[in-house]
Amino acid sequence: MQLQRNNDRTKRQVYNRTWNESVLGRTVSDKMLFRSCWKSRHKNSCGPAAACWTRPGLAALLWVCVTHFVCGGVAMGVTKNVVQKDAEFDVTYNDTVTSENQTIYAFNQTVSRNKTEGVRVSVDVLSEGLESPILFVVRQKQAVLSFQVPLILRGLYQRKYPYDHVGRTLCQPPSRAASETQYFYVDVSTLSSQGTNYQLRVSRVESFTLLTDKKFSFTASPSQPQYFKYVFRDGVDTVIVKVNSDMTFPCSVMSVQDIQCPVYDLDNNVAFIGMYQTMTKKGAITVQRKDFPSNSFYVVVVVKTEDEACGGPLRFYPLRPDELMDAGNRSKRIDVVVTPAIDSKVYVMGMLFCLGIFFSIYLLTFIGACLEKKRMKETREDYLNPADMSPAETASLLGKNEDGKTPVSPYEYGSIADNGSTLSSEAITDSATSTDNNYGYMERSLDSVGRSRRESLSSVEEDDYDTLDDINSDKNIVRTKKFLYVSDLSRKDKRVLSKKYQIYFWNIATIAVFYALPVVQLVITYQTVVNVTGNQDICYYNFLCAHPLGALSAFNNILSNVGYVMLGLLFLLIVLKRDIVHYRALDRNDHNALECGIPKHFGLFYAMGTALMMEGLLSACYHVCPNYTNFQFDTSFMYMIAGLCMLKLYQKRHPDINASAYTAYACLAAVIFFSVLGVVFGRGNTVFWIVFSVIHILATLLLSTQLYYMGRWRLDSGIMRRMVHVIYTDFIRQCSTPMYIDRMVLLVMGNIVNWSLAAYGLLERPNDFASYLLAIAICNLLLYFAFYIIMKLRSGERIQCLALVLILFTAVVWGFALFFFFQGLSTWQKTPAESREHNRDCILLSFFDDHDIWHFLSSIAMFGSFLILLTMDDDVDRVPRDKIFVF
Repeated sequence: MQLQRNNDRTKRQVYNRTWNESVLGRTVSDKMLFRSCWKSRHKNSCGPAAACWTRPGLAALLWVCVTHFVCGGVAMGVTKNVVQKDAEFDVTYNDTVTSENQTIYAFNQTVSRNKTEGVRVSVDVLSEGLESPILFVVRQKQAVLSFQVPLILRGLYQRKYPYDHVGRTLCQPPSRAASETQYFYVDVSTLSSQGTNYQLRVSRVESFTLLTDKKFSFTASPSQPQYFKYVFRDGVDTVIVKVNSDMTFPCSVMSVQDIQCPVYDLDNNVAFIGMYQTMTKKGAITVQRKDFPSNSFYVVVVVKTEDEACGGPLRFYPLRPDELMDAGNRSKRIDVVVTPAIDSKVYVMGMLFCLGIFFSIYLLTFIGACLEKKRMKETREDYLNPADMSPAETASLLGKNEDGKTPVSPYEYGSIADNGSTLSSEAITDSATSTDNNYGYMERSLDSVGRSRRESLSSVEEDDYDTLDDINSDKNIVRTKKFLYVSDLSRKDKRVLSKKYQIYFWNIATIAVFYALPVVQLVITYQTVVNVTGNQDICYYNFLCAHPLGALSAFNNILSNVGYVMLGLLFLLIVLKRDIVHYRALDRNDHNALECGIPKHFGLFYAMGTALMMEGLLSACYHVCPNYTNFQFDTSFMYMIAGLCMLKLYQKRHPDINASAYTAYACLAAVIFFSVLGVVFGRGNTVFWIVFSVIHILATLLLSTQLYYMGRWRLDSGIMRRMVHVIYTDFIRQCSTPMYIDRMVLLVMGNIVNWSLAAYGLLERPNDFASYLLAIAICNLLLYFAFYIIMKLRSGERIQCLALVLILFTAVVWGFALFFFFQGLSTWQKTPAESREHNRDCILLSFFDDHDIWHFLSSIAMFGSFLILLTMDDDVDRVPRDKIFVF
């Protein structure tokens, strides 16, 4: 062991001797130069400044002396003269540097623990056509900063931009002593043999520490970045750093970094640490005290060499790879202000306000249900016990005579309850069995219907009733009549239709689970990436009103979606109550439930309520990190809701021929598929828009044909021959009016709207394809709803008071909701910097912005729209189905 130590010691001695001979022992003059350098440094370190010569300072001194000695004296073969000058702040030094001399400027400053004073080094090169750049090395107690002038910054495609004027702020490490004097040195050197003139100025930065709620203005450029310090004041845990400028370009980057050296304040390294975002006119970053242990941080502003990241024009490609390009004037005037963010009380108030709104709707719904139940009870008593009716007549009306039997048929009961007068059972029977109005209808025993209701649905299939030829021929007779009634299209067994429409609910529940789980996982990953990398260009928030909570960056945008979930659940409860009441009516063989009104099928209503709840959940997931790649999360169930509403409107009067759940969801899946393709490939892609417009028009024509002929047509090889025949016989040979005028009017209007939307998309090619597709769905839904209301009134039906109030209320709420929606607080159609130009401050309780109010109002409006669909046909609940028109 001792022998091994001796061998190691011998090796070190040989190594040191060899190094001294090869590096320090070349010439006597070189040794004297090194010794003079050491003595001059050591002499200056005496006195009060002796404390600065710690081990880091000594290491930096040796590094500079040896490096310049080796490079300048050994490699170049010449002696390098080192001149040290005592320098002062706010004095401009004009000097010349060559490869044969090196100048060192020594500065000292008093640093205190409670006060931070910024120091800025500014350099100008006065000579042109330099062989080599000038190297500036700033050595501090705990940091080293180096840069060359001209400063070469790179852009896209390796473009090179030279800057002759450079300004850098020195990093100020925290001082442990109450007050101390620190020295720092600026070394100037070059490898150019020609003399190079330069100017050096070191100055103190005024207002280096930012004050709360006080605006500070400054100018920055790519070669002259700026940063300032902010210290959290007592009682403030969260602040918002707002940076504004009147100039859109040049593009800039704002960053928030911890108090540590070095500070990354150049375009090529500003994204290394901290949080950062690009900006044109506006930028804002919410900073929390818990993320900065020193209770302070730097606000860094860097101007980029090019504007492409902010949506600006892209400069031409350089002809030669080493060609230097003139960047021009890229100075930018910027204002920065740090304001306190909201405290925990505002968070609590925001959550209570949000929950209070929707719980109040629950309360109003409960009160309305109680009042409606009381009114119905009083109405029924008035029907059964009118003032001018004797007890015997009342007993007869109730269906009981003296021996307890029930001589009055349910048809008579329904007629009396509806009209207040007694109609003969023969008249009603004749009406029910009339072959003029009800082809193929046969009177069934109500008892058998009740028993069939209680049978198992699992053994019943829709196709079981379509296997006979006479059934198909009967379909052609019934569905091609000029005037159709609901009884003509509600002939299938209720068990079959109930099973058919319940599949809508179970399918959408399954889709929701399989769709939501990966969405939640993905947005959590997005938020984690944002938190870890600090890149706030990933998500398109309204940064002026983005309140963090835990790991979430914009909790208010997520909270405001709770209305969709709560009101969707409330709608499901309302539908469940109606379903139970209807089931009990069927169970007791109630005539109105069996043979009157629009057939009650609640499967689509359950699917609509589930879709509304999922819209809230997925919208919240989208707002965890909103951007163009996950915008489909926010729109997928909007397509679902629009499609289900149209299907429900059609199902009301066409229960037997409405689309099955499998067909409907397959079509909606195709819509979402095109939505994804449009988002990914549709921006500016002419071929995509041509293909989509053709598909859109063909789908409109096929759907129009399906609706006009009630499904009684075939798409086969003879379709063209039949089309030519119809055109020849109905338009050329004789000009005849359409057989179904009402349907034709609706379909012509629908084709005009859809063809217009297709033409608009083909000509304008909007960037937001998902919203364009949603606009198509909403326009078609509104058109069909307006047609339904007009035809309902035209057929002599009326809209009850509750439905009318809901229509007016919902229309007003939709109007206000769309107003806030079109405020456009952010848009992923542009770059993140351009999107931030649309950011605005909170407008409600200092917690919610315009888009949050859109969430509130649109959830209420959707809930109201669903209630309209649920109640708009209550006026025909006591009208026989063979008296209700189909349109």
